[in-house]
Amino acid sequence: MRTMPRVLIVEDEAPIAELIAVNLRHNGMQPVWAMDSEAAQRELDAELPDVILLDWMLPGESGLALARKWRQDARAKSVPILMLTARGDEADRVVGLDAGADDYIVKPFSTREMLARIRAVLRRRAPEHTGAAVAVGALSLDPSAHRVCHDGAQLKLGPTEFKLLHYLMQNAERVHTRGQLLDKVWGDHVFIEERTVDVHVKRLREALGPAGALIETVRGVGYRLSAQPSA
Repeated sequence: MRTMPRVLIVEDEAPIAELIAVNLRHNGMQPVWAMDSEAAQRELDAELPDVILLDWMLPGESGLALARKWRQDARAKSVPILMLTARGDEADRVVGLDAGADDYIVKPFSTREMLARIRAVLRRRAPEHTGAAVAVGALSLDPSAHRVCHDGAQLKLGPTEFKLLHYLMQNAERVHTRGQLLDKVWGDHVFIEERTVDVHVKRLREALGPAGALIETVRGVGYRLSAQPSA
């Protein structure tokens, strides 16, 4: 059984990839390097990593296209993706998050910050195995089985969306600011932007299908999960 987190580095610049790999090894992680999209896909097919560090600008298929493809892949969709890129504009960040990235790191970056972000997504990926099952209307969540159902049909959620839904269901009918959700769900909100919450709420609503209407946007405040959403 593998004990060290496996991190797939998809980066075409060898000096940057080596710097990342050295820091990962020194912090108890197993780096694997792929310099283009084809090599990255081969590594992913051979063994799923625990985290993917994905450069946007790559030879051939872009990192953005890879993120979108992997989020549609049933086998790879739950692997956390951290976009690693020199494109730091807000519009680029939004595009990266909407493509399926769980976080967004802008070059040049601090290795300490990068490691903190990796540890944060690894913590979020670990399923909640404790606590009682909770239900809101026809929506139910069992943390011990890591299962979400609506009207008896099981739904597939990524690890961050599962943890976000669990917290909202445990605190149904309450309004939560984006900052509060970052603190309770992400934990390391120093490194995460509030826009990330909006992206994951959108992703959660899509995964819930008709039950997505239970998550209400409270203008100027944040979000609330309600058993009887307003019209």
